[in-house]
Amino acid sequence: MSDTSRSSGGTNWPQQGGGKPAQNAAKGVEAIKEKVGDALDRGKSSLADSAYAAGDSLGDDVAKLRSDMAAIQKTLSKFATEAGNEAVKTAQNVGSAVASQVGDVASQVGSAASEYASQASQQVKTFASEMETMARKNPLGTIGVTLLVGVVIGMMSRGRS
Repeated sequence: MSDTSRSSGGTNWPQQGGGKPAQNAAKGVEAIKEKVGDALDRGKSSLADSAYAAGDSLGDDVAKLRSDMAAIQKTLSKFATEAGNEAVKTAQNVGSAVASQVGDVASQVGSAASEYASQASQQVKTFASEMETMARKNPLGTIGVTLLVGVVIGMMSRGRS
């Protein structure tokens, strides 16, 4: 058997400088602990650096988002103002058009009323002319009709009192 097998009782523990296997194992565990500790420290440091970078990036993104929201608000405000101005212009145009049409209709109604009044006046003149002609042809009949109309008007006025 070799030198390593004899001292460890059949196990193949390497011997360094003639020490015991338990001491060698403890040294190995300590070395592993140090390596794991160093790796954890590096991981913590990397994680902290990443978190800090993400925080900075997030802060920049939030600032950009605020800027974009302000720009959107400004654009919407401008749009609302322009839409309001256009609505006022449209209302004025519609008001002018309606006023013009109402004026035209009023003019047409006035013309029609004037024409009807003229026709009515002409018909009254014609009726009066015919009554005069009839009264000249038959004066006694005219007196009888006038008397009848007077009696009817008298009866109507008495019934209302």
